[in-house]
Amino acid sequence: MEKKNFQIDKENSVRVDVFLSEKLEYTRSRVKKLCDDGCVFVNGKQVKANKVLKDGDIIETTLPEVKNLDLEPENIPLDIVYQDEDLAVINKPQGLTVHAGSGTNGSTLVNALLYHLDNLSGINGVIRPGIVHRIDKNTSGLLVVAKNDVSHLALAKQLEDKTCHRVYLALLEGVVKQDKGRIDTFINRSNKDRTKMAVTDFGRQAITDYKVIKRYKEHTLCEFSLKTGRTHQIRVHAKHIGHPVVGDKEYGYKNQKFKLEGQLLHAYKLEFVHPTTGETVSFTAPLPDYFEKVIKSLK
Repeated sequence: MEKKNFQIDKENSVRVDVFLSEKLEYTRSRVKKLCDDGCVFVNGKQVKANKVLKDGDIIETTLPEVKNLDLEPENIPLDIVYQDEDLAVINKPQGLTVHAGSGTNGSTLVNALLYHLDNLSGINGVIRPGIVHRIDKNTSGLLVVAKNDVSHLALAKQLEDKTCHRVYLALLEGVVKQDKGRIDTFINRSNKDRTKMAVTDFGRQAITDYKVIKRYKEHTLCEFSLKTGRTHQIRVHAKHIGHPVVGDKEYGYKNQKFKLEGQLLHAYKLEFVHPTTGETVSFTAPLPDYFEKVIKSLK
């Protein structure tokens, strides 16, 4: 464990997560996790991330030791849509886990990135180098990877400020009646299964906009735009409106009509401001072949 202490010597007030994200060069979400895990104290008392600091306050932090998993570069084929000195945009295939975690120690996107790219940001530690945001193992599509810490912080801030636009395509079970709408709920861990998320009466606010692209006899192709970035957000919200994503055995039907390896959910568009040039950049990725095959069968 590493301990780091700070003293506030400014007259203006500032939140714990804002202060520590700058001092520790962490993302605010990572600082929040430290607070939630009881690793941050102000004047000897455990605090939440939104605690407002005052002049003279003493902040004590205990930074958990990151286990070195000895991540090795692996020659896993990658569809690199774009890259420069600051970042890379990857079209992740279905079935590839983004980074190591519980039950996963190798053959991840991170292992592939270590092989294909020269540099990756170190803000998220040795387990998640370069990873600014994630998409589920069995969801395909675009995500941006940071090659240095300056770019990482800038991209993470856009995600927090909701100025990074992520658009998905999904094939849903059943026929969605409304042409478009907004799903605004709280999402938290499911009381029935802690490995899953669920719409609850409390938790973190989750907002998803949707628009019908095409209706079929028993299915609907929809576009989803994330306004927040909660775990499994689109899949949980699709279930919430009574139209789970096709192929999703966790949040949808156990008995699936099509033989699929995962859900028909694809992050097809990603738009953000480049951290160095200041220009708005936009990328798209076509639907995977297995997704297109199902769509054609519905016609």
